[in-house]
Amino acid sequence: MKHFYLFLLLSLYFIKPVFSQETWSEVLPSIGTFSSPRLSDLNKDGVKDIILGGGRLEFQKCDTAMFALDGRDGKLIWKVSAIDQIFGSAALMDITNDGTVDVFLNGRSSELKAINGATGKVIWAFDTTYYSFYKTKRWFNFYNPQFIHDADNDGLKDILISNGGDIWIAPHNPNRAKGRLVVISSKTGKLIADADMPDDCEIYMSISIDFDEKNPFNSKLIFGTGGETIKGNVYAATLDMVFRNKLSEATLLDGSLSKGFISPPAWVNLTDDQQKDIVIAAVDGRMMAFDGISNKKLWESRVEGTEAYSSMAIGHFNQDSIPDFFVTFAQGVWPDLSWTKQAMINGKNGNIDYRDSLGYYQTSSPVVVDLTGDGIEEVILSVDYQVLDAIGAKSFYTTLYAIDFTQNQSMPIVEGVPGHNVSSTPWIGDMDNDGMLDIVYCHGTNAKKTYTFDGLRVNRLKTTIPITKPIKWGAYMGSNYDGVYR
Repeated sequence: MKHFYLFLLLSLYFIKPVFSQETWSEVLPSIGTFSSPRLSDLNKDGVKDIILGGGRLEFQKCDTAMFALDGRDGKLIWKVSAIDQIFGSAALMDITNDGTVDVFLNGRSSELKAINGATGKVIWAFDTTYYSFYKTKRWFNFYNPQFIHDADNDGLKDILISNGGDIWIAPHNPNRAKGRLVVISSKTGKLIADADMPDDCEIYMSISIDFDEKNPFNSKLIFGTGGETIKGNVYAATLDMVFRNKLSEATLLDGSLSKGFISPPAWVNLTDDQQKDIVIAAVDGRMMAFDGISNKKLWESRVEGTEAYSSMAIGHFNQDSIPDFFVTFAQGVWPDLSWTKQAMINGKNGNIDYRDSLGYYQTSSPVVVDLTGDGIEEVILSVDYQVLDAIGAKSFYTTLYAIDFTQNQSMPIVEGVPGHNVSSTPWIGDMDNDGMLDIVYCHGTNAKKTYTFDGLRVNRLKTTIPITKPIKWGAYMGSNYDGVYR
């Protein structure tokens, strides 16, 4: 009966969006996405617009690899080409001083561009040829950027970003180019600082930094190395070490002899000491928390038989004051990953307080909001599933689920539609400043295959659910896109 009550409540909330003119779906043919939506009002009409990366198969050029859609109706505002997939999620900052945020997007084949948010004109593209140092340094994938202080004194915050991952090296081959952390001018795209990984391993992680406005060089950052089949480590460092190319001075937090660290870490206060602590998910299925001052391990949890590639969600999922975590794990061992397992981990002690197994393997992350207004937050996550017809032929569908931890119940909150979501995290928030929850989510349109780039659907759902408190984790790496829970 309690399950039915929540289902009825959510169903009532979602009746209106079906008939609302402000709820829409837009299909972009011949592309797909690994990117997660980020929103800002680019055309100054009072409704936030949607910014995404996309592309085709690896190494294929695409004329709609970076694009913005009108939040009112989904129509294309601008598009930018790229030579490979743009899997990153946009960083946003006004560098043209026109009152509209500009867009920084990243991806494979060293793609990193700054784009005028109002016009779609490319401001700069990172020049890998110029910065190859006579071919002694090679450039690989760029991961999600973070803003730091104004390092080159041009009046604008600059970019800290990781670069690594050689696609041409076979799995299990340890002979790989080492990754690096770099600082790049947000205004010009010029390289300011360059620091190699201390263990000479590759990097696939989008880093997270607990930025210190008063003492920028003392800002703490977390980065991890290794991959799906290659050993790696996770470290705590300071921004000063990056500028001095001395990541060898970083503190080793943990390591694995067979797997690395890929999913972005998070900063969140677990010890009630006014200092943010460190939470990390390892590829080998472990979740770990470390004291942000001493770097000592607070707890460790493991979901057996899984690997972690997805970013965590952070929220208050029980009655205590300590934030908790929800993570989707991949069941199996790479590359044989076919299903997912979910776990809610108690932030106070690392106990697994809720388990589920929803949908086929994907790497999108959950988002967090209090749907029912009871003070305990719910999780919204993308779920893919299959349907068999009368002769056993498979069709793939995708939907959104909500999980209520007070009742330990999960349920779909939108009708499933044909297609599959590979890794795009939904966005939740208020697009039009009416105090009601909006949801933006993306997925492929091919119902017969799970890994395709032949059609992308972007959806906006306008609900009648009131937003009763600030949404802190409403997008990939949180509502501020930086992995810091405030």
